[in-house]
Amino acid sequence: MVPGAAAQPVGEEHVPGPEVAAPAVVELDDIPAEPPTQPARPAGGDLFGADCDTVINGSQVSAYCHNAYPETDLVRLHVECDRWWDVDGDGAAVAVGPAGRTELVGRCWKEVRSAWVSHRRP
Repeated sequence: MVPGAAAQPVGEEHVPGPEVAAPAVVELDDIPAEPPTQPARPAGGDLFGADCDTVINGSQVSAYCHNAYPETDLVRLHVECDRWWDVDGDGAAVAVGPAGRTELVGRCWKEVRSAWVSHRRP
């Protein structure tokens, strides 16, 4: 005996339930002859900006930047301190050439509220 067979009434036809789906119908006219086109990529001159990872450790801030693009990027570290009397810092701009890497550092006397890196073309 098959499990579930006793639950079906004897002599009646099995009526398909929701577990049985209708067969899929595909109209050949709806399939495009060519694959869809890919969106246009930005021109090589539009790609710009080093990728920077910022790490805050207590009152110290470090940013590690890598420029994967063919243009030089001027990166600058900005540090906002948490205390009202603590002086915020804007570091000097550092040029990161193509395939170049650099480390930017900054600090507060006490806690750091936020830190970010700005980018500029030379």
